[in-house]
Amino acid sequence: CAGLAGSTAPMGQFDPLNKLEGKDLNQIKLYREAEITHGRVSMLAVLGIAVGENFNPLFDGKITGPAIYHFQQVPGIFWTSLVFAIACAEGFRLTYGWVNPVGEDETGGDNLWTLREDYSPGDLGFDPLGLKPTDAAELTARENKELNNGRLAMIAVAGIVVQELITGEKIF
Repeated sequence: CAGLAGSTAPMGQFDPLNKLEGKDLNQIKLYREAEITHGRVSMLAVLGIAVGENFNPLFDGKITGPAIYHFQQVPGIFWTSLVFAIACAEGFRLTYGWVNPVGEDETGGDNLWTLREDYSPGDLGFDPLGLKPTDAAELTARENKELNNGRLAMIAVAGIVVQELITGEKIF
């Protein structure tokens, strides 16, 4: 799609509902940004569910039962800290990849929901260990792996939540 990573076998250019028809590059990049973000959160969620149901040293081990009920058992100060950390991360992402909707465009155009032209969805410039490939083919392969794992994790989280809701038991 629009030269971005993510079109992999066996589906290729998978768009059965033609959601991308007539969309410009910015809109396609916005969709990809959302897909990458949700995929990353889902990968962390699957890991968090697996670990949280089996190993819980935080909060004196009082968080028990199926992962879908852990939220209600966590103290309020944890949520305040978590929301603050998420807000900081989102604020950085917005200033790094998005055009300021007020004042950045001298032509007076509408900048709402506009990504920077040189911004690649999901690339926040954070690579402290230098693991990002410099070769374009390697980078595309790595991005495809991340997208496919994120897509699988989104489906996995949905399945885990449904199974725990139906059975009322831990899945791991």
